[in-house]
Amino acid sequence: MPAESNVQDVTSPASHRTRTMPQGSTNPTTAAAPVASSSTSNNTTGSTEKPRRWLKRYRTQVSASSASVLSTITAFPLDSVKTRLQIYPYNGFIDCVSTTYKTEGMRGFFRGVTAPLASVTLVRTVSFSIYQRSKYTYSDWMGKNMGFCPLDHVNKTGAYPTLGTLACFGLAGATAGSGITFIACPFELTKLSAQVSVLMANQKNADPKRQAIAMSYHNKGTFQTLANIVKHRGLSGMYTGLNLHLLRDTLGTGIYFATYESSKQILTTVSGKDAHKNPIAVLVAGALCGIVSWALIYPIDSVKSIYQRNALMYSRKEKVPLPKIRWFRKDMYRGLGVSMGRSAAVNAVFFSAFEYFKKKINALEDSEPEATL
Repeated sequence: MPAESNVQDVTSPASHRTRTMPQGSTNPTTAAAPVASSSTSNNTTGSTEKPRRWLKRYRTQVSASSASVLSTITAFPLDSVKTRLQIYPYNGFIDCVSTTYKTEGMRGFFRGVTAPLASVTLVRTVSFSIYQRSKYTYSDWMGKNMGFCPLDHVNKTGAYPTLGTLACFGLAGATAGSGITFIACPFELTKLSAQVSVLMANQKNADPKRQAIAMSYHNKGTFQTLANIVKHRGLSGMYTGLNLHLLRDTLGTGIYFATYESSKQILTTVSGKDAHKNPIAVLVAGALCGIVSWALIYPIDSVKSIYQRNALMYSRKEKVPLPKIRWFRKDMYRGLGVSMGRSAAVNAVFFSAFEYFKKKINALEDSEPEATL
């Protein structure tokens, strides 16, 4: 959502305190052709502004993707434990960790890490881009048709969240979540398969046919696993559980961004500091939005994981039983605490790393150094 621009601009209302964006903003109405606008300025005013170097022009994408890779590696063991707890009846977090370490070693905690690392850059960039454009689109529409512009409201000093801002950011987040589902689903299915492949191969009292299919996933790499899914389930098998994935990411990402924007706005308003000067607000809001979104959509994620695990043991054209989403049942919330801890860790690492990378890139000179002969 989860795992879903200049983060100060894309995910933070504090960055909208003025309509003139700080350096690093990616307002879609101006970010499409920065070089062209510079060229126009030079032609009309005779300005000698230096061309912006590639790294600074795309600092949002570079910083976000680099921070995403770092945060994914850091928190992946917790994601692996969460998936195992959802699917198999361990006696809690400690039992899962100790059993995994005894049977699979440290490698067991990093099974399937290649898939999210391969997809993280694309998914993060697409998600942020869709959210950014959707946020401005919905805000402009609300301003024209309802007389209330959410982005103008959060620009005001001392402003607090309203139903209008919640609706705008929530809808923009839901739009981003639904968009990235079609990219993320095959990678997440591959990751899940790798995470539980040993457990599937070692399960007892299983149907021999199902067990044979499960064994084929044992100790396979990312691409071998993907090929195995296609072999047993066909090309459409890469999108096993797509409906559940779409529901989870649409609702989860909407809740995530609405919570992040609102809590960030509250924290910056109360502290009286701009988001760029208040890294604690960034970390707290990031951790909070992850906790809230997971708490509200966790049963959907549990059913998705169970359904995808079951589907891996079926051949193509065989109908896979669909588990029911049962709210407030204890077994639907196995691993929730781990997910919340993981989400808080991912966001803490991500936002800290993002701000660090962005600061370093912004410190670079605007023009590329001239080649010397």
